[in-house]
Amino acid sequence: MNSELIDQIGAQFGANGLPYPIPIHPNLVHLTLGLFIIGIAFDIAGALFPLERSILKFLSLTAVRSNFFDVGWYNVLASAIITFFTVATGFYEIMLAEPPTDIRSAWGLQAMETMLWHGVGGVLLLTLIVGMTVWRGFQRFIWRKDTVRQVQWSYLVAGLVILFIMYLHGTLGAHLAGEFEVHNTADRLLRLGEDPNVLLK
Repeated sequence: MNSELIDQIGAQFGANGLPYPIPIHPNLVHLTLGLFIIGIAFDIAGALFPLERSILKFLSLTAVRSNFFDVGWYNVLASAIITFFTVATGFYEIMLAEPPTDIRSAWGLQAMETMLWHGVGGVLLLTLIVGMTVWRGFQRFIWRKDTVRQVQWSYLVAGLVILFIMYLHGTLGAHLAGEFEVHNTADRLLRLGEDPNVLLK
């Protein structure tokens, strides 16, 4: 009976093994990455503003230092919020994955090991991003609200370290999609000789 129920549910899934045509997690991943990268980049630009002022003036760009910090704060905050959904959809899509067992990635890991490390990494990054957002909030509203440079250098260094962790974590995700074809619908269909334009409508 259980196997029949699983087969019925599986029949409702699309060619990508999901109950919707396009995986959600990879799209949310790019939102998380983009927002966090922009947040740290603008905070760095704000911290280095005295060095950039002459360049901005030469380019006739009117910029106020506090505006850089505004962009940094709101992007890091948005990244923290969206990452909850990124991790949640990632775990949901991992639970529905049927990875191959006879392939190893460029890092020498099998699909299940890669999914495990990617899942653990997702939770770690969520924790780090939320922690950075809280840290950034304390700097903005309490610790450094009356200072010209709104962020601490240690905060910026921590942000760069997290960007490196994101790179490693993203590489694991790329292995899942590219090498193990986990929910990589079009790639998988092309290898099977099927037409994605027909099956993914």
